[in-house]
Amino acid sequence: MADSPAPQDPGPPVSAWAAMRRPGRFLVRSWWPWRCWGYLGSGFLIGYPVLVALAVLAGLGVLTAVAGIGLLMLLGTVSAAVPLGRLERRRLRFVEPLPVTDPHTSLAGAGAAAWLRTRLRERATWRELGYAALLGAVFAPAGFGVVSLLALSLILVATPAIAWAIAPDRVMLIPGEAVSGPLEALGGTVAGLAGLAVTAYAGALLAGAQVKTARLLLGPREEDTRVLELTRSRIRLVDAFEAERRRIERDLHDGAQQQLVALSMTLGLAEMELRRVPEAASAAELVARGRGEAKLALSQLRDLVRGIHPQVLTDHGLAAAVAEVALRHPVPVTVDLDVPRLAGSVETTAYFTVTEALANAAKHSGASHVAVAGRVEGDRLTLTITDDGRGGADPGAGAGLAGLADRVAMLKGRLVVSSPAGGPTELRVEVPCSG
Repeated sequence: MADSPAPQDPGPPVSAWAAMRRPGRFLVRSWWPWRCWGYLGSGFLIGYPVLVALAVLAGLGVLTAVAGIGLLMLLGTVSAAVPLGRLERRRLRFVEPLPVTDPHTSLAGAGAAAWLRTRLRERATWRELGYAALLGAVFAPAGFGVVSLLALSLILVATPAIAWAIAPDRVMLIPGEAVSGPLEALGGTVAGLAGLAVTAYAGALLAGAQVKTARLLLGPREEDTRVLELTRSRIRLVDAFEAERRRIERDLHDGAQQQLVALSMTLGLAEMELRRVPEAASAAELVARGRGEAKLALSQLRDLVRGIHPQVLTDHGLAAAVAEVALRHPVPVTVDLDVPRLAGSVETTAYFTVTEALANAAKHSGASHVAVAGRVEGDRLTLTITDDGRGGADPGAGAGLAGLADRVAMLKGRLVVSSPAGGPTELRVEVPCSG
C-alpha cells in the first residue's frame, strides 16, 4: 500500500486571527482592533495611488509601445513593484510580529543595469507586481469600507454628546428619525458599539487575509529556498574540490616532484662513477636510461601539477595563465584578454573553460588558428573562444562541453556554443564577476 503524501505545512498562524479566538480580550483588553484599523487605513492611502500609477504606466506603455518608449515604461512599472514589496514587508510588522523575509537575491554594489536585469529574471518581482495590483484593486477598497464603517460607528457612539452640544437642535440619526436630546440618542450609541464590534472583527479578518496574501506573494517560496540551498551546497562542493586540487598540487610539488629531482641527481652521479670503470659500461648505460626516464616522469609530473592548478593563475591572474597555455598549444592561439583580477572561483572556472576549449580545438576541430578574447562588461566576465575548424561540436555528444556548462552554471553563468557544420566554432562564456 502506497504511503499517503505528507501534509503540507500551512505556515505560521496569523496573529490577528489567533487573537480573535478570545472575543472578550480581543474587543476590550487588546490593541488588535486598532492595529488592524490602522493597517487597513494606511493600506488604503497607499493602495489607491499604487493602482492609479500602475494603470497609468501600463496604459501609456501599451499606447507608446510602437515608439519604443512603452517598453521602458513597462519595465519601470515592473521594477517599481520591488520597493513597494519592501515597504509592504515592513508595514506588515504593524499587525504581524513574525517578519517576512526578502526573497530577492542580494545585489550589493551592483550597477543599475545589473540590478534591473536580475530583478526582471526573478519570480519574486512578478509576484510583487501581482500583490501591487491586488493591493490597489482589492485590499484598498475593502480597507476603505472598513474604515468608513469605523467612522460611522464612532459617530453613532458619540451621538449623545453631539445631541447635547447642539441642543435644542435635533440630530438626524437615520432618514425620517431625529433626536432632540442625549437620552433619545442612546439608541445610536448602542448601534455604534455594535458597529464597532462588527468593524473590529471585519478589520481583523481582512488584515489577516492580507497577511496571508503578503506571505504568499512577498516572501520566499519553499522551492526557492531549496534551490538556493542546493546552489549553495554545489558551490561548497566546488570550493572543497578546488581546495583538494590545490592540496594535491602542493603534495605533488613538494613531495613526489622533489623526490624525482633527487632521484635524477643521484642517477647522474651514479652514471659518472660507473663511466670511470670500463667494466661497468653496460651498467652506466642502464643508469643513463633510468635517468632519462626519471627526467621524463618529472616533466610529466610538472605538466600534471600545472594542469591541476597553475601557480601563475594564483599569482598573476587569468590573462597571464591563458597566455602561458597559448604558448604551449600546438595550434597558434591569439589571446586578447583585458580583465582585472577577479574572484578565485571565477578565474578558475574561466581558465579551465579556456583550456578545455583549446584542447578540443587541437583534438577534434582541425583548426589552424584559435582566438581567445575576454572583457568585463558591467558585473559579468564574458569570454569567447573561436577556432576556424570544421565545426559540428555537439554539447550533448560528450562530457567535455556538458561538464563546462555545469561548472559555469554553478556560478550562475551560462555557456553558449555555436558550431555549424563547416565552422567556425565559438564558445561564449558569461560568468558573474562576484563568483
